[in-house]
Amino acid sequence: MIQDIAPCRYKNEYLPMPPEKEDFLLCYDGRKILVKKENEYISFPTFGEMGTEECTYLFSIDERRFYLGEKRPGDSFAEYAWEDIQSLRSVSPKHLCFAGVTGWQLHRWYENHRYCGRCGKPMVKDEKERMLYCPECKNMEYPKICPAVIIAVTHGNRLLMSKYAGREYKKYALLAGFTEIGETIEETVKREVMEEVGLKVKNITYYKSQPWSFSDTLLIGFFCELDGNEEVTLDREELALAEWFEREEIPVEPDDVSLTNEMMMVFKERH
Repeated sequence: MIQDIAPCRYKNEYLPMPPEKEDFLLCYDGRKILVKKENEYISFPTFGEMGTEECTYLFSIDERRFYLGEKRPGDSFAEYAWEDIQSLRSVSPKHLCFAGVTGWQLHRWYENHRYCGRCGKPMVKDEKERMLYCPECKNMEYPKICPAVIIAVTHGNRLLMSKYAGREYKKYALLAGFTEIGETIEETVKREVMEEVGLKVKNITYYKSQPWSFSDTLLIGFFCELDGNEEVTLDREELALAEWFEREEIPVEPDDVSLTNEMMMVFKERH
């Protein structure tokens, strides 16, 4: 999956310090990120290339630090160009792809919390931890992570697969949904399956989790078994379709990006 970058090591401790020439600068504008592409390989600008400017420490991978920069389209960047953030799902090296999408999540958090949600005054960056605070009313904001479930509903040798309604992503996926206030993760699984396809499930079993910075989400994967009637009642506001596939006929190919793909491949290849 996209976060599996070994032998590289991701270090998310907040350790702000002045950047050095070889440290990376991550620059965003909306859904675009500034990168240099050579065939299927990418790189990010360094401070040695871009010069000094206002920046915010993000994290490090091994001994290289990553900072959030303020460059915008219209400036001159030589070999660098603005690419859609989704392009990081299909290029290399993997640790830089992970850095790019993780930095994008933090960029959006900083952008969305420039002003205090309580009194409207400008927020200030804390010097000791990744936190924004309001000097006026003392409100504090930390990055938010939304828990969501990925659900592989099985029925003997079959797996329930779906396609989203009205979304850019058109491939088959598993059922999914966000945890609501006051419910457990297991209750989320049961509720989402009932809401989206009108089915009951049992034997809910945890599989694996994944940070998914594309949507500020912590994905939590579960396998579960159909409990009772297999006839699907589709929520057409959420899904375009949902259907059962025999294990051998599941329309999926392996990739090393998403938890959803890994779970589908695990069921497909299990004997």
